[in-house]
Amino acid sequence: MDYSLQCIECGKELNSDEHYVCPFCGGLLEVKISLSEVEVNFRLDGNNLRVWKYASLLPVKSEPVSLNEGGTPLYRTEYIEREAGIKSVFVKHEGLNPSGSFKDRGMTVGVTKALELGKKAVACASTGNTSASMAMYAAKANLKAYVLLPAGKVALGKVAQALMHGARVIGIKGNFDDALALVRKVSEEENFYLLNSVNPFRLEGQKTIAFEIVDELGYVPDRVILPVGNAGNISAIYKGFRELRELGLIESIPKMCGIQAEGANPVFRAFLKSGKDIEAVENPETVATAIRIGNPVNARKALTAIYESKGVAVQVSDSEILEAQKKLASEEGIGVEPASAASIAGLYRMVESGEIEKDERVVCITTGNLLKDPETVIKVCGEPVEVEANIESIKKAL
Repeated sequence: MDYSLQCIECGKELNSDEHYVCPFCGGLLEVKISLSEVEVNFRLDGNNLRVWKYASLLPVKSEPVSLNEGGTPLYRTEYIEREAGIKSVFVKHEGLNPSGSFKDRGMTVGVTKALELGKKAVACASTGNTSASMAMYAAKANLKAYVLLPAGKVALGKVAQALMHGARVIGIKGNFDDALALVRKVSEEENFYLLNSVNPFRLEGQKTIAFEIVDELGYVPDRVILPVGNAGNISAIYKGFRELRELGLIESIPKMCGIQAEGANPVFRAFLKSGKDIEAVENPETVATAIRIGNPVNARKALTAIYESKGVAVQVSDSEILEAQKKLASEEGIGVEPASAASIAGLYRMVESGEIEKDERVVCITTGNLLKDPETVIKVCGEPVEVEANIESIKKAL
């Protein structure tokens, strides 16, 4: 496959894989595949769904480091359709990937690329899911893994995953944005391969969400709604739809809609001003820890995806997020962590504002599994009831 890295700001193309940002202007990089020369070797027939089904559109040359990621279910949510009054609402549950989040799609490509480049160690800053996924794939590839995270701000389920899979986990007295700045510097000085979403190859794996949506549905939805934290996923999915259209496999692109929590909403604020430059939120706070990011590195890519697809950015409150999380679990049987439920909260907010038409076909992305953040579940739902071990006590509790 022929590809290059292209700066989204100055347009310069690089033939080296070892860049995260443009060496000329500092802009974000995107993998530009020569699609006219690609021999597509898959069919959008709903069968054999996995990330590497779409290998002909993934920029790696070697055998992939894989844990059978992708192929996540697409659920029809009939209760939400009725309550929201929308023609069709599907949930693409990325929490059923191997590590429990969508990050596995990017890590299978990113860790494979690390081996191609001869790296011995990988590193990331994380609000939890990135570290868990990177640790798993690094273990599979026999690479050392280093994680920086904001101490006391990451759900224990995610920290436990990173530790169990052998990563060196370092908590810092700062937020995610501080951790990312530090890990980028450390990676440069120690020759670690950085696997945050500033890495353009990691986002290539995440674009397969778009491929699978079309593959499973058999058509292009009118709108895709997803949570926005560091803002790589929305741009990756948009790129996936763009490539399918350029290849002539689809004719349209859905409206890309990014949902942020009110306490961590720089992309939403920039959208309100119709701009692409964000003002960082200094101390981001939200119950949705996976999107508790005040200065998202991929904000410009995300805003481009929103504007070009005629989508929107929306903010929702923590209470709306938790209500959506409970509704998904109790009415649809879909268990997700709080950040994932932001997409459903955003759907309801857009219905309320009149943004969504009643006859639309919508796909909401839920990004992480319920078991990622059990502490929040207990806080919201309460502890189990305890009674004496006799039938009378049990009947009374019932």
